[in-house]
This record gives sequence, C-alpha cells and structure tokens, in this order.
Amino acid sequence: MPASPMNSQIYARLFGDPETERLFSDSAEVRAMLLVEGTLARVQGHLGLIPADAAAFIERAAHEAQIDPAALAAETARNGVPVPALLAAFRKAATAPHLMQHLHWGATSQDIMDTGLALRLRPLLTLWEARLGTLLQQMATLAETHAALPMAARTYGQIATPTSFGAVVASWGWPLIAARDRLTALRPIVLQVSLSGAAGTLSAMGPEGPAVRAALAKALDLTDPGHSWHSDRSGIGQLAGFAATLAASLGKLGEDLILLTQSGFSEVTLGQGGSSSTMPQKQNPVAPSALVALARHVIGQAAILQGAGLHRQQRDGAAWFTEWLTLPQTCIALGRMLTLAQDCLSQLQPDAAAMAAQMDLARGSIMAEALTFALSSQMPRPEAEAQVKALLVAAAAQNLPLATIALRAHPALDWSGLVATSLGLAPADARAFAQTVASPSS
Repeated sequence: MPASPMNSQIYARLFGDPETERLFSDSAEVRAMLLVEGTLARVQGHLGLIPADAAAFIERAAHEAQIDPAALAAETARNGVPVPALLAAFRKAATAPHLMQHLHWGATSQDIMDTGLALRLRPLLTLWEARLGTLLQQMATLAETHAALPMAARTYGQIATPTSFGAVVASWGWPLIAARDRLTALRPIVLQVSLSGAAGTLSAMGPEGPAVRAALAKALDLTDPGHSWHSDRSGIGQLAGFAATLAASLGKLGEDLILLTQSGFSEVTLGQGGSSSTMPQKQNPVAPSALVALARHVIGQAAILQGAGLHRQQRDGAAWFTEWLTLPQTCIALGRMLTLAQDCLSQLQPDAAAMAAQMDLARGSIMAEALTFALSSQMPRPEAEAQVKALLVAAAAQNLPLATIALRAHPALDWSGLVATSLGLAPADARAFAQTVASPSS
C-alpha cells in the first residue's frame, strides 16, 4: 500500500480526485502566496505605505515569477513554514533589491499562507457545489420516476412497512439539499483574508493596518473579518464539520447500496460491478464500498482537523501543522466521494420484481400494520390488532399469503387499495424532493 493512495499510480482512480488535488499542489500553493504578496504590495502602494514604483514592480513580478517548489524544501524544514524561503527566492528572481525591500511589508508568514489557502478553497467550494448540483439532479430524476414503486422499508435490518424506491432516493437527497444550502453560509466564514502581523496586532502597518486589510480583502474578493484569526480556526472547523456531515450523508448512500445489491436481495443493480480474482459469479459493489470507506476517512480526519483548532496563545505551530496534515486529505476524499456517488447513480436501476418479492416474504406480513388500521375503521383497535395477529398465525400455519387469509375473513376488503395506501406519504415525499431540487428558491 502506498503512502498516499489518493495519488498512487495504482489506487488514485479509486480514491483520488485530480481536480481537488491540484488545488492542494505545491505549485498551487506557491502561486496563491505570490498572488497575495503582489496584491498586498499593490494596496499598500495605493495607501502610501510603500512607494508606488515598488508596489507596481512587486505586483508585476509576482505574476511573472517562476519558483520551483522543491527549492523551498530545505528552508521550510528548518523554519517550519515555506514563506521565508519563498520570499528569498522571489527577491532573487526579481533582481531589484531596492524595490523588493518593500515586499511582505508588515505581514507575517501565516497571513500569506492563510490568505493563499482561502484563495484555493474558493474554487474548491465551487467545485463541491457543482458536483452536489449534478448529484441532486440525478437523485431528483430517480425519485420522480420511481415515486410510487413499492419496496420494503427496513428498520433494525428487519422488514417493517412498505415505502417507495423514490422515497428512499429522496432520503439520500434531502441532506444534500441542506449541504448545498449551507455552502452559501460557509463561504464568507471560510474565505477570509488574513492580515494581522507577527502577533495579531498589525503593529508594523500603524494606523493604516485596518484599511490595508480591508483593501486586500476587496482586491482578492475575500471577506474582511475585521480582526486576527491566527489562533481562531473556527472557520476551518466549520469547514471540517461540513465535510464530515456531507461525508456521512454520502456514506449512508453507499451503505444502502451495498445492502440493496446484496445476494438474495438484489433490489437494485449498479451496472458492471467489480470482479473477483477467483469467483467468476461475483459482481462486487466497489463504488459503494469506496464511498463508505472514504466517509469513515473524512469523518475521522475532520475530527482531527477540528481538534487542531485548539491553539496556544497567539499562534501555535503544532496546531497549525496538524491542520496542514489533515485538511488536504479531507477535501480530496470528499471530492472523490461526490464523483463516486455520481458514478453510482448514473448506473443505478431498481428491480421492481425483486422489490415485490421482498415484500412478499413471510407471506406478505409487511401489510400487517396497514391491515390493522383498515380493520380499525370497523371495530375497536385492540380487537383489530387481535384479529390481525390471529390472521398472521393462520397464514403461517396454512403457509398462505396474508392477503388470502385476510380476504377469506373480510371479503369486502380492498386489498389493492390497501397496498397503495400503505405507501403513505412516500410517493408525495419523493415528488416533493424532486420539486425542491428543480426549484431551489421555492
């Protein structure tokens, strides 16, 4: 097993997500930090903190500089952050020391790194939103199409009462609608500029500090928190919580698909499954299994990431390093979960006959509750319950369907209408979900 399955040549197509991984690459981090440095110089030049010619030069050079991330490794290991090495390489590449002396004026490494991170998280949130949208459209189509397709609902692993496949799909989708809506509130919390100086006081910029921070936020299209967040990792914590909650919802989809495709049930099919090295009959639910494994991974990493919010004093290297070790993996795994879920749904086909067979297990006793309430309209409920229990005993003794025994005792009973009624709100819930996806503002 490689150190990182997510970018392994063997395992990356199972667990990895190249689009997300690119946002956490060395080159993406370097480019984001250079953009922050160049933009900071520009706004400081406009406000008169540094000479205008130096500001213009630094901003232009930040766009043009080509810095090898590998060249930063030795100093990063020694300093614990890549910014000192980046600044040295940037100054050397720019070959204008009299102008570059104004680079990084009054900022600290964490300002540059955290703001650069925010710039990379912005396309990440956009990517998640787009994938959620695609996934919800797939679910809406399935829910609408199969809104009234009866199947057995199970509680504690046991057949309970009828539901519909459309309602099951809706149960997967409602949490995703909530996740999509939470993204709107999450953006300004996560996408914040950081400009606080060495100890969070922004003292090196004097009275112009708040204006610089506000101007930098505006120039980079980020939120200005109005204060330091060096040791306030609540935004990252909320991102971790969002990831864990969404992963749990997608993992639930995976768990259900594993059970629905289980031998002896096979209530849905997922196209071409994974094959076994020795058992040719097997079609393994590989994508759902990967969904569940990745869900556990994201939830665990998110817990570590939220724990990293426990910072000492004004800045805490150990807590910050923990964040670096967990945030990329959390995001890459969640990104892969969203594409895996799309893959699952694109091939998902319910088997109506298999679902009907499951409902007929135990001589159709799944209809016992509906039958009890139907008889309760003709007699007191305790008497109806007693009659249904007796009918169940008779069905078992004679090995006949409950419907046959019930119709013998109550010939006027509308059994087909009873089956339709037994679905309750399931069809309406499925259609309401599809409508909500189609009209998110309603």
